[in-house]
Amino acid sequence: MVDGTDSLVSTGWLAEHLEDPDIRVVDIRGYVKKTDLGEGRQKAEYLGAREEYEESHIPGAVYVDWTSDITDPDNPVPAQLAPPERFRELMESLSIGDDTHVVVYDHSGGQFATRLWWALMYYGHGEASVLDGGWGKWTNEGRPATDEIPDTGPASFTPRPRPEWRTDAEGVLAASGGFILDARDPGQYFGEVARGNGRAGHVPGARHLHADSLFDEESGTFLPDGEIEEKLREAGVSDDKDAPIVAYCNGGVAATVPLFALHRLGYKNLANYDGSWNEWGSREDLPVEE
Repeated sequence: MVDGTDSLVSTGWLAEHLEDPDIRVVDIRGYVKKTDLGEGRQKAEYLGAREEYEESHIPGAVYVDWTSDITDPDNPVPAQLAPPERFRELMESLSIGDDTHVVVYDHSGGQFATRLWWALMYYGHGEASVLDGGWGKWTNEGRPATDEIPDTGPASFTPRPRPEWRTDAEGVLAASGGFILDARDPGQYFGEVARGNGRAGHVPGARHLHADSLFDEESGTFLPDGEIEEKLREAGVSDDKDAPIVAYCNGGVAATVPLFALHRLGYKNLANYDGSWNEWGSREDLPVEE
């Protein structure tokens, strides 16, 4: 089933449905560790949090390392989405089949959870939800946790790629007359900070909406829909739900946060530039604006 499930579920809802046989909870906690190198340059290290999962997690949850399990090891651009066969093998190893409702969480319901949500949507699996507030909200409410690793059994997962959900550099160039959304932090968007050896700046014509701004700072939950819509209008996003929108960040991960929010608000023509600035910033043949 595609797009048939509420894509944002509460901790209360999950607590009530934790024993449902058709639900598989996925823990995808991780980090982007940033180091200031001086002179406007920054280093970023992509890290999973498997040790934290093994110490304590939501009962029944399996673990996915966002840096390796759902990525393509043969792609020179970091953190690119795993190809269909690799993705299928992972899903089946986690007992996720075509009819499984996947509920995914990270530390606060943020970009790693939406990254897996987007990956599932791209592969045609609409039965996917993000846990609002993630692990932080779950534990703050005193809900159950365990160190027990669940058993996994046979499953059949069928990847059905939907290419409209994903684009590349050439697709972004072709969309230069449409709406492009940069989800990175303001310093990177305005060219004050550059990652690694890449160039500073943003895709020409792109508008800015920092992914973190869509979350409540205290609870880690998504802002109410009305507040998100205000932020979208401030960023220049049209209220035309059929208008094409491409989002990007550094590695196609934070970009999935505004895509998730837009999808929930009924926007239908959404694409993630998976290579994002990791690719764009390093290719001298692509234009940059500061």
